[in-house]
Amino acid sequence: MAGSIASGTVFLKACDCLTPFGHSAETLAALLRGERALQPSPVLGREGGDAVPLALLPGRALDETTPPSWLAAVQALLAPVNAAGWGTARRPVFVTSSNFGAGSLYAYRRSGDAAHMGFGALVNSVGWLRKQLGWQENVTIFSHACVSAHLGLLQASRVVEVGLADEALVFSFDFLSPFVSGGFHALKILNADFPAPYMNRATGSIGLGDGAGYAVLTRAGGDFTISAQSMHNEMHHFTANQPGGVGFEACLAPLAKQVAGRRLWLKGHGTGTLEAGRMESGAFAKIFPGAPLVGWKGSLGHTLGSCGLVELAIARAALMQGRTPGTIGCSAPSFTAEVALESFANDNYDGVICASNAFGGAHAALLLSHA
Repeated sequence: MAGSIASGTVFLKACDCLTPFGHSAETLAALLRGERALQPSPVLGREGGDAVPLALLPGRALDETTPPSWLAAVQALLAPVNAAGWGTARRPVFVTSSNFGAGSLYAYRRSGDAAHMGFGALVNSVGWLRKQLGWQENVTIFSHACVSAHLGLLQASRVVEVGLADEALVFSFDFLSPFVSGGFHALKILNADFPAPYMNRATGSIGLGDGAGYAVLTRAGGDFTISAQSMHNEMHHFTANQPGGVGFEACLAPLAKQVAGRRLWLKGHGTGTLEAGRMESGAFAKIFPGAPLVGWKGSLGHTLGSCGLVELAIARAALMQGRTPGTIGCSAPSFTAEVALESFANDNYDGVICASNAFGGAHAALLLSHA
């Protein structure tokens, strides 16, 4: 499938995220200290199983509850921007995720408690959430694995840029459940090891984490801009990428033309798997030679379809503070010399390329910079 490139610019009016460390400011501070939110946890929650690296919100159990235990945290996250009017024609909402209440469906199948059905499946999950947050009906849903948040950001940017909306809200949420963790464990990429993104070692592994984030996009001005968004889908395999990393390069190459002459740092996907990590870091080194590459899933775990928005909020906080966290969990030897193992000052850079990759060879990237 051919790539999509959007070269227009929109302003990032507001942006924040939620991780086990807190919101974006607290999460950035923890990453700069080199802290790891991932902890060994039973892969199936109360049903036990192997201990695997999971990063859950403080006090939240892996097993789903009725109503979902993460609702209050989401309401607090959105409180600064959740005024009346979202979900109208001029203020649309774009909701992105990779599971949309799959944990509730799993809980129903395991327990037989029909109360879980009101929160499971895409339509039920978003319909319930829309009512809890007071949104009206102009809500669009995107779900395409780990590039879901990027899809929402791209579509929201387009409607704002061409004047179909005054501003748009993109909200993404992915909270773990035994269904999610058990599925990745069955693929053997979620195992007893902690992730080491971009590290050249014998065995690959990932961690999984709770995460949510939002972005408000507008034409009316702001301190940061999102521009030069690119997407490419290899349509190659259910899980794997084409050999050689051509899909990664196909997504990044159009951005290189848009940002020629700028000094950039790179926020990669960096889950800790070996083949994808090698191809991703190699493509970055080829397309943006010398630019430092970082990834934060070695601390936060993979926040699935929400990672693009969670990590965008952290990248924005890093630009505000002037310092970028290094790649936690990785040590030498790394796949390329560009992988930054330690934090570094970013005030001499013009912006950051934020990239995410998904099962089957789906790729997405954007440029975040000071206005």
